[in-house]
Parts: sequence; structure tokens; C-alpha cells
Amino acid sequence: MDLRAATGNELITAEHVDLASLHSIRRFATKWVDNAPPRRLDMLVLCGGTMTPARSAGAQASEDGVEINFAVNYLANFHLLSILSPAIRAQPPDRDVRVLFATCSSYMGGTLPAQVPLPSRAAAGAASQRRADPAAAYAASKLALMTFACAFQKHLAAYKRPDGQPGNARVLLVDPGWSRTPGMRRYLAGGSLWGLLAYLVLWPVWWLVLKSAEQGAQTFLYAAMEAEYGRGDGGVLLKECREVKVARQEVADEEQQKALWELSERAVEALEKQAALRRAKEKAASEGAKAGAEEGAEPMKASQDEDKGSGSASERSTARKAGSRRSKKA
Repeated sequence: MDLRAATGNELITAEHVDLASLHSIRRFATKWVDNAPPRRLDMLVLCGGTMTPARSAGAQASEDGVEINFAVNYLANFHLLSILSPAIRAQPPDRDVRVLFATCSSYMGGTLPAQVPLPSRAAAGAASQRRADPAAAYAASKLALMTFACAFQKHLAAYKRPDGQPGNARVLLVDPGWSRTPGMRRYLAGGSLWGLLAYLVLWPVWWLVLKSAEQGAQTFLYAAMEAEYGRGDGGVLLKECREVKVARQEVADEEQQKALWELSERAVEALEKQAALRRAKEKAASEGAKAGAEEGAEPMKASQDEDKGSGSASERSTARKAGSRRSKKA
């Protein structure tokens, strides 16, 4: 409603999706795809993300048991686009469709995982301890996201449209830079009250060093509206409203892209099966508890009815006694 009031556009709507839940993402995307009539799709801006504070006690997990940074920053976007891919490719040829990925320079220090990181592996050894480090986990998730983004651009470009027209969907990577956003405040504060106090004390410094949220959004607006990026191959990295080179070779490596894509597909399939079994067990348990409660309520009701019946019988007996000859004589 705030956006409607600010823009005067009553056609703005909002829907909820939990990026830490693969089931929530599937419900959201499936509902969008199955809508009748088909919805128009012009742009996807994938800017949702999280970062575990540096002083957090141990690794955190998503609803599916995946390390939270990898789950929200990367796996959620992979799962969402895997479902929406047919809708993206089926848009009319005269439409300029863009998919914007939010990234940051942290990807330079990341490593692509050989398996999906789980918090339960954090205590397995020294190597696992490095994976559990919040900064390393965040950097790995951003590197994986950028690698997938370039692979997804190739996936869109390889699609042969039935009408013979060239592809009209392009992927753009956007680095907004360091800005004064809630995520940056959480990062600098380290997730502690003392860190938040230090952040407030040093606010003049942050005001000078960091960009405002509006300034950070300019690169997103540039990627969304610059006519130049409605043509060409896509898959470019934008920072400070200009193209920059990707610093890591893994992002453009086809073998790394293929390995990451296959790993993600297997992980999503396995995690969704586990979640479905868990929901089925929980549903069966709740239904069993409900049935048990109803069965327990029936004997109680029957006993109450018996009590009422015996009470009414005793009342009738008393009434007969009260109306007998002996009572009349008395």
C-alpha cells in the first residue's frame, strides 16, 4: 500500500515466498506459472540474501538443513529459476526480458563447494571449520551464484524458439557496492549489541565511506533500463553503472558450471524428497493425535449420556414414588 500511495499505481501487488524453504519457493513459482491467463514477465531482480554475523554461535541452517548462506543466496535462486525457466523462454519475441542477480566483491575470496554445505559437517574437521566461517560461507555462496548466472545465460541462449526468433532473455550481474543498508549494518555490527553501539558511534565515518541505499540502487536501475543491455549476449557484470571484468575464472569455466548445476539439481531433488517425507510424517502424526482426541472424547460423551440417562431414570422413579398412594396418604 505504501508503494501504491507513493507511485499512484494501484496495479502493484505483493506475494510472499520464504527463500530459506525449497517447498515455499516451489509453491510460489508453481502458482505463478500455473496462473490463467499466463502472466506477463519482463524482469526478475534477485536481490534477496543473507549473511550470518561474524559473532554468531555456530553455523545456521535453513528449513531444509542447508547452511543458511548457501541456501538463501544461491540454492533458492537456482530452484526458483529452474521452475520459472519455461516462462522466461516463452515470452513474446518483442519483449525485453532481463534477469538481474545481486552480487558483491566477496565472491573473489570464495570457493565452489564439492557438496552442498550442511551445518552438521561444521565440526567434522579443520576443512569443515573453514566452511563454517560466516565470511567464507557468504563468499562461496556469491561465487556459486555468479557461476550459475553465467550458466543460466547459456541455458537461455541455447533455447530454440518455435517462432524462429532470437532469444530475448538476458542475464546481468549487478554489484551495488558498499551501501548503508540493513545488511551492511548487520555485517559491520557483527550481530552483537556492542557492535551495533560501535556502528552508531562511528556513524559519521560510515556516512562518508558508504553509499546511501539510493546510490547503491543506481546500478540496478542502470541494468534494468539501459537499452544497450536489451541486445547482445548478456552475462556481464556491472558495477558503478559500467561493465567490469569478472575476477574469478571459475565463473566462466564450463566444466565448473556443469558440475555446480548437476550438484544443485541432485541436492534440490534429495532435499525436496526429505522435506516431503517429513511433512507426510508430521501430517500423519497430527491426524493420529486428532483421531485419538476424538476417540477419547466419544467414551466421555457416552458416559455423560449414561449419567444423564440414569439421572432422568432416578428422577422418574422419585416422581412415581411421589405420586403413589402411600405418599398421598402421608
